[in-house]
Amino acid sequence: MSDAVLYEIDEEGIVLLMLNRPELRNPISDAEVIEALLAALARLETDPRARVAILTGAGKGFSSGGNINEMKPGGTLNAGSPAATRLSYKRGIQRLPLAFAALEVPIIAAVNGAAMGAGCDLTCMCDLRIAGESAKFAESFVKLGLIAGDGGSWLLPRVIGWSKAAEMALTGDPIDAAEALACGLVSRVVPDAELLDAARALARRIAANPPHAVRMTKRLLWEGRRADLATLLEMASAMQAAAHATADHEEAVAAFLAKRPPQFKGS
Repeated sequence: MSDAVLYEIDEEGIVLLMLNRPELRNPISDAEVIEALLAALARLETDPRARVAILTGAGKGFSSGGNINEMKPGGTLNAGSPAATRLSYKRGIQRLPLAFAALEVPIIAAVNGAAMGAGCDLTCMCDLRIAGESAKFAESFVKLGLIAGDGGSWLLPRVIGWSKAAEMALTGDPIDAAEALACGLVSRVVPDAELLDAARALARRIAANPPHAVRMTKRLLWEGRRADLATLLEMASAMQAAAHATADHEEAVAAFLAKRPPQFKGS
């Protein structure tokens, strides 16, 4: 795997994914970074030890989004003709939101510093977001005469609601961590020095639960963004039948009745 994205897993099944281009504030539009992140997500999904993941950026920023140098004519974000640029997006950065949407392992964005443009959208591809006090977010495409080509127009309104998403997208102005908390873009703000510790503490709370139930819960939450109620209920009944058949469900019931801590094994 490329060193553009680092992958570490601990004994509790918590995976740390780190964007590793700190000298450029971790842009995600370059082909190497896209391929590395896709490979990391594929590894995460098939890693039998993985229960939850944390995504963060190396250095002083979470992600600067698109690499401005690649927006020049002939770059990967401006491939020389409209048709070529369209294919460049489809074969490049647009694969990321699809991969995150297919991922069943829960993933927490630990936002350190700036999350700009596609970097802001990357946080919305994750399931949960916590921020350090110095974090800032911007749906800044319009400032460059562009639109969110990475799915941000679908993602951001579903995270923070239509009105605030429209404000961020149409002005392109950044918001700080306090405003991100107020509008629901993040669920908590912590001192910068405590960000990864706070992310790990949240990850442990998720990892303590039965893995199959966690994955199915995440899948239902994502499907609920687009399915009608009847369809979601049908999916829920099928998943519930599967959940009832797991050994972890039997263990949870037995532990509750015996008033002891459960021991979940992912079976």
